[in-house]
Amino acid sequence: MPHDAAGLKRMAAKLLRAGVEQVGIERGDGPVVDTLMQAALVVFVIPPGQVKNLRSRYGSAGNKDDRFDAYVLADVVRTDVRRLRPMLYDSEQTTALRGSVRARRDLVTHRVAAANQLRAHLQIVFPAAATLFADIDSAITLTFLGRFTTQEAADWLSPKRLAVWLGSVSYSGGVDPAVLHARLLAAPRGVTGEYASLHAATTTALVAVLRTLTAQIQILAASIGEQLDAHPDAAIFTSLPRSGSVRAARLLAEIGDARGRFPTRDSLTCLAGVAPSTRQSGKVKTVTFRWGADKQLRDALCDFAGDSRRANPWAADLYAKATARGCDHPHAVRILARAWAHIIWRCWQDNVPYNPAAHGALQTLLNQDQPTAARPRG
Repeated sequence: MPHDAAGLKRMAAKLLRAGVEQVGIERGDGPVVDTLMQAALVVFVIPPGQVKNLRSRYGSAGNKDDRFDAYVLADVVRTDVRRLRPMLYDSEQTTALRGSVRARRDLVTHRVAAANQLRAHLQIVFPAAATLFADIDSAITLTFLGRFTTQEAADWLSPKRLAVWLGSVSYSGGVDPAVLHARLLAAPRGVTGEYASLHAATTTALVAVLRTLTAQIQILAASIGEQLDAHPDAAIFTSLPRSGSVRAARLLAEIGDARGRFPTRDSLTCLAGVAPSTRQSGKVKTVTFRWGADKQLRDALCDFAGDSRRANPWAADLYAKATARGCDHPHAVRILARAWAHIIWRCWQDNVPYNPAAHGALQTLLNQDQPTAARPRG
């Protein structure tokens, strides 16, 4: 059946005529799921990894076949529906925010890759430009490369000429022009001669890509800020320490606004992959990293938790205790993220912003640092 509008409509009608009320599917988004939800069918999302494990229940070959997988999904919904949780949809407002947040993050990833590509290129053809300023993708670096594309062009510069040029582009990096010029002279020589212009074309192309990516990231960030301001749950996530605008929007988008999706705080921590996985066989018991998780949600939660320790004494103390026990940085951040997930879940369910004054563990820690008042003698 084709996945066009008519085909999806025929699919929904066929299911309804057959008396189907519940559907199992591997992917929880897309036109097929939208059509099923619009037809008032109960949708259960069974991830591909779980379907892979369920195949052995119906045969030992383990072959991947779409028709067989469809049978497995249908039979699991028929026999084990009590173990499944119906899919709950976030609002369209949250879904749109999620799309913007993920698109911005993808562009940031592309910008990092393009910056690395430019750096590798410059280290061969124009090494001085690769280390002249702090960041290869900063505005001043891209402006410099737009004006001085080759080693020969940069040879024209003297400390005085460089100072004049920096002033003309409103450089505010705080490094003395003489120091920058010394860096140009100290770096290995780049390519000169008739082939330098060919390498300059590559430099110009990479600079243009970085400029475009940076501009689009800024546009998306502005859109995300506007969407966040208009969202009814914005106050919950912007109240978190060092959440900012984009980070708060990312947390909101990945957690969503369908409260029934996470009926308990443990359901949130497990799906986010910040709760450990316990395995036991006989007398052997191991606690390991949880591989089965929503990676986007885990990354958003850990990104927030890792930075929160710089502004919240309770978070800093929890992180320090974890590292003192021998946990490496990613493990300690996951421990902190799990603790934050409990707090966020409570605020999210109660629809109230985070209030440090009502955070008991934080207040207990702060009060430990207060000197005990001496009793008056009576």
